Amino acid sequence: MVSPNAPVPRVHEGKVAIVTGSARSIGAAIARNLASKGANVLISYLTEGSDAAAKALAEELSTTHNVKAVPCRGDITTKEGCEKIISTCKSEFPAHAKTGTLQVDILIHSAALFHAMPLEAVTVEDFHKVYSINVLGPILLTQAVKPYLPTDRSGRIVSLSSVGSKVGLAYLTLYGGTKGAIEAMTRTWARELAENATVNSINPGSTMTEMFANAPDAAKEAIALFYPLTPLSPVREWDADEMKELGKKYGGRVAYPEEIAGIVGMICSPESSWMTGSLVSANGGQWFSG
Repeated sequence: MVSPNAPVPRVHEGKVAIVTGSARSIGAAIARNLASKGANVLISYLTEGSDAAAKALAEELSTTHNVKAVPCRGDITTKEGCEKIISTCKSEFPAHAKTGTLQVDILIHSAALFHAMPLEAVTVEDFHKVYSINVLGPILLTQAVKPYLPTDRSGRIVSLSSVGSKVGLAYLTLYGGTKGAIEAMTRTWARELAENATVNSINPGSTMTEMFANAPDAAKEAIALFYPLTPLSPVREWDADEMKELGKKYGGRVAYPEEIAGIVGMICSPESSWMTGSLVSANGGQWFSG
């Protein structure tokens, strides 16, 4: 008989999760969510400027949730950068009990370069940079991770798209285009990787992050046109002061990073094993899942 006081096993206890773009913002919130459920987390990020944030997050997750959290700076738009992520996982995380080698149970494609410019301002250089990070990066990293995925369909791959791709937000010629590609790849990978993992994507709307804060006013005003039609956009009395100020200026609230992370966490749960190839709404109802 199991004691009623026995600790309840966490759903991701001992699993390995790779979260790109996770030194800050939504990626960091996703890393926290998965770590709280027992996952060991590889905190993947791109620039030297994020070294301190990634290190601090790794220490936070390790201390708070008693998991192994490891920062790794690498460029996922190169095979060398992806190989560095895999080699770091091999050296830092315990081998899987059954296979004796690395198993990557969860892969989250959160890293992205935001671009919001009118059509006439888009350049060839912008195109290659945005598509390289937002589309080529997930392709190369998924290629690198594929040999290490589970073989019993228990794996989870989740990519972050954007509601801007669905509703056609102004100024998102490049960013929205890359997210449309992410959604198409999600459906393809759901079939190709069916024996390894479920593959789904979510499409967040605007979220209280540095990316949103640094977006041009014109882009924020274009987004604000949708607030009257978004069911969960009204600001509530318990919202943070920063969110209340945003509501006063633009007429509605955006998401908190942890709200987006919660939806990713739901998709990664064992209970979501019968869902794959899906695009899940994560935008307060700005776009309803079909």
